[in-house]
Amino acid sequence: MKNFGTERGTRVSRERTLVAIPPRAVIGLEAEFNLFVNGRRRRPEKVFGDPSRLVRRRMIRRTGKSFQSPAGGAIYFDTGVIEVATPIVELEPGCCYRATRSLWEQIRFLRAELDHWARRNHCQCRLQGFSTHYNFSFPNARKSKFRNATKLAYLLAHILPAPVFLLATNRQSSAVGVRPRRIRIEVTADFTPDPALMLATCAFVAGAVETVLRWEDFGLRQLNRHEIPRITPFRLRKHSSRRGWRVTADSLGQDPFTSDINAPLWKLRDGRILSLRAIAAEILTPFRRQVRQISDSSTLEHIAAVFDGNARSLLDFAERPHAYDDVGRVIDWGRRRMRRWSRSRYEKIIHRVIAREPMRIGQKRYRVDRVNGWYQVEFREVGTRRRRTFNLDELVQMSAAKKPASVGSRKRTPAKKRRAMKLKE
Repeated sequence: MKNFGTERGTRVSRERTLVAIPPRAVIGLEAEFNLFVNGRRRRPEKVFGDPSRLVRRRMIRRTGKSFQSPAGGAIYFDTGVIEVATPIVELEPGCCYRATRSLWEQIRFLRAELDHWARRNHCQCRLQGFSTHYNFSFPNARKSKFRNATKLAYLLAHILPAPVFLLATNRQSSAVGVRPRRIRIEVTADFTPDPALMLATCAFVAGAVETVLRWEDFGLRQLNRHEIPRITPFRLRKHSSRRGWRVTADSLGQDPFTSDINAPLWKLRDGRILSLRAIAAEILTPFRRQVRQISDSSTLEHIAAVFDGNARSLLDFAERPHAYDDVGRVIDWGRRRMRRWSRSRYEKIIHRVIAREPMRIGQKRYRVDRVNGWYQVEFREVGTRRRRTFNLDELVQMSAAKKPASVGSRKRTPAKKRRAMKLKE
């Protein structure tokens, strides 16, 4: 996910003036895919030009090079990969379900459009999973000299790797990273072709972020204070793109992606030698309460089961799952009650925007023109074509308001009732 106000490709100065930040904490997911046509990897820019040449329905333009997907999120081509992203989702109970479900809805939609294009062009297309990014906003109210996005990302880079290895990586993975993005934190990992494991990853990271945000400061001494085990040696590497850090095979004493995750191979600073699973289980302890609050007890049980060895990690398989190389053919929606939660308020508004429903304010009618980043929507007045911008919270409030107060129209009394009133008079 790009900045909650703007997309990649815009100038930094323009980003600073246009960025609009939601007043509440939000999350969002995005996934990147390599495109294969007839078995050969191709750049989507070369094959389609832009997403509007792939998707059959007319799409709403967004800031930068992306388009609003009819599935609710965004779709764009980014340095040789196809990328889909969810809309922002309010950080509240159920948000991890909603964000994960939304991402798989984007994947399902993209898969259907590729299938149609392939039939029309008499070829075969497949999507190979490349990466998943878990994004969490960093509230301004929580910032201080010792508490900023960079310090938070650095601290999280010492906490998240072992658990995320087990929840989101496979035998061919290469790194887990954390990037500070000024108004948010972005955790990067390999794509996870299992929705239940993606949900577990999202819930663990969300619970960890929400817990750490409540700590006094973001110094590394907090790791000892909260009894979080630390592997030695441990060397952070620069992230492959933008600012940030990542943990790779050469960050540790051995390769975590090829080693036996059940064997006691990892030396800790306190002298103990534990397995990767045991380390992840200890790291989970201080975050259990927030993980349960953000998701639910079922998701927490799944995370704990993976760490205890009672549920499968993708690292339990000798090879990377085949689903990784042909994403979207089969999507297991049934597991872990993916459909339990209704859409959030932001999601509902975005779907109304996509449907291009006209909006009446007073005596004027507006139609959507474009989406400005992740939080603002530009409308044009029907008739005069004058532009007006609303953020998602304003649209939610107008949608929730009673019609007589919000649209300037009066509730009409049914004719039958009016006749009865006249008879009484």
